This record gives sequence, C-alpha cells and structure tokens, in this order.
Amino acid sequence: MVGSGAIGSVIAQLAFWILLVVGVLFGHLSKVKAAVFVVLWLVGSFGLPRVAWWASSLVTSWIAILDIVLVFIVFKGDVRLT
Repeated sequence: MVGSGAIGSVIAQLAFWILLVVGVLFGHLSKVKAAVFVVLWLVGSFGLPRVAWWASSLVTSWIAILDIVLVFIVFKGDVRLT
C-alpha cells in the first residue's frame, strides 16, 4: 500500500519536471538556469542520501524547495488560490 509520503514525493517530482519544462518553453528560464536546477535536483536526489543514513528522508523536502523556487520564477510570484 502506498502512503501519503510516497504520493507527495511523486507529486513533487512531477511538479519539478513540469515547471522546468514550462519555464524553458515560455522563456522564464534560460537553458543555463534550467541546467542549474537539474544539477541541484541531481545533488539532492543522489547526493543527499549518501550524506548520512537519515538524510534520504530529506530528498522530498529538497525537491519541494526547488519546486517553490521554480513557481516563484515561472509565475513571477506565488500562485494565487482565490
């Protein structure tokens, strides 16, 4: 059975890649900035679990932080809910 943490991780991963593609396609992110985000994603996804045994639980949080920064860049601020 899949828990809510796993679902949140999948949503964070999907949001990262969708925001990255949207940012590049609409010109909000240059290819260099997109490459920096991919490198940061790689560092978090593959490097963070190797820091310590407990650090692998921080990967989803790392990707969520990257998602927040991408939302600020792509949408020029926070997304309005109302």
